[in-house]
Amino acid sequence: MNLLLVLPVLLPLLTGATLLALARPALRTARVLAVASVTAQLTVAAVLFTTAANGLILSYAIGDWPAPFGITLVLDRLSSLMLLLTALLALFALLHALGGVDGRGAGFHALFQFQLLGLNGAFLTGDLFNLFVFFEILLIASYTLLLHGGGASRTRAGLHYVVLNLVGSSLFLVAVGVLYGVLGTLNMADLAARLAVVPATDATLVESAGLLLLVVFGLKAALVPLHFWLVPAYSSATAPVAALFAIMTKVGVYAIVRVYTLMFGAALVGPWLLWGALVTLTLAAIGVLASRELRAQIAWLVVFSVGTLLAGVSQFTGMGISGALYYLVHTTLVSGGLFLLADLIGAQRREGTHLTSGEYPAARRWLAVLFLVGAIAAAGLPPTSGFIGKALVLQAGLESSEVTLLWASILVGSFAVLLALSRAGSVIFWKSSRAPAAAAAHWLGSIPAAVLVSAGLWLALAGGPLTAYTDATAVQLLSRGTYVSAVLGHVKEAP
Repeated sequence: MNLLLVLPVLLPLLTGATLLALARPALRTARVLAVASVTAQLTVAAVLFTTAANGLILSYAIGDWPAPFGITLVLDRLSSLMLLLTALLALFALLHALGGVDGRGAGFHALFQFQLLGLNGAFLTGDLFNLFVFFEILLIASYTLLLHGGGASRTRAGLHYVVLNLVGSSLFLVAVGVLYGVLGTLNMADLAARLAVVPATDATLVESAGLLLLVVFGLKAALVPLHFWLVPAYSSATAPVAALFAIMTKVGVYAIVRVYTLMFGAALVGPWLLWGALVTLTLAAIGVLASRELRAQIAWLVVFSVGTLLAGVSQFTGMGISGALYYLVHTTLVSGGLFLLADLIGAQRREGTHLTSGEYPAARRWLAVLFLVGAIAAAGLPPTSGFIGKALVLQAGLESSEVTLLWASILVGSFAVLLALSRAGSVIFWKSSRAPAAAAAHWLGSIPAAVLVSAGLWLALAGGPLTAYTDATAVQLLSRGTYVSAVLGHVKEAP
């Protein structure tokens, strides 16, 4: 079973390498290979998810070099959840791309696979340096995917994106170097064990490295004031790329949860995270209201979701982490679906996705229904999973010292999101005059978007099992000794 841990990394690596080796394969061949690979990754992720749900923490030492000396992959409830979520989102984003987006430039499917390689590797690695390596794979693949299809706006957004992330990578290396110099290891389980007994003379240096890592992960997560790269990048990318990017900020959130529950603890970053989350919620709500273009509005929704997630994580309690993880699943799928839906809507209007009245085909009213479903889920209204996730985060916030500000930020921000999305729907679907039906948008092409935007409904129906899983995940994360023992070769099963 432990050998399966390699497959989420190996499958996209081999598929991407094969597509590159074929030197401009026929588009049909590339599509078949890509869909087969993502389907296989989804199958493996489902098997690993089922295994981790039993409480097992599996580790695999590549090359049979034991931890902490070799490269270790680790699977627990959190990493298995992220693997399954990534594969599910990737499959529907890829299916949408088959409508023609993938043919606008060379190498789309190879780059898509390398993006999945970076994502899966980041979720599985048990080593800080290899987390840096997978972050770099993410950076290179996402930068080139962002430029797919060309255009001045994408080039400009891509330049800002890559420069800022290179700065983050440099800071990551500095933090990693400090930790290795002081503690002599980068294996996360080994770091957790050594940080528990770090000498007082080295404590300040280690804490500085921990805070530097928070800056790096905050940049990846788009935490204010490190968010300004996200809206131009996400709103400029093609729809399937933007949909896949919906999981990108969650890599930063994942890294924060993993590193600070396992290694540094809540005391070091809890207050910083809480205030960063509150400011992020406020500015993102303003951004959603101020947007005059649908894709930019959805990008601001991604930033708003980051604030909500980190408001829960910053509590570093079982209830806070569980609520945040439930909301993470919801917002990733719904945000990805909204990017795909915006592409379908824009293809029907001469105004594209600009929020101005114009012409819209009456025959495409099913897109209006999908937008209504997605808007209700994104705003967090009942009976969707967005409402459940925010309710769980608010409940956890009752234990916070800033409970009033936290509740006000989430509730007022959610009301602002509701107003903004209501205005967007009114302008596009009600204030636009009827136009002849366009031949480009058959209802079959909207299936990937429909499945993702309706996630707010079917996740609510599965709310009981999913919250039970996230509750167990939070307990496992806060039992750091279990992870350390499993990786270093003692206990294999979580309590």
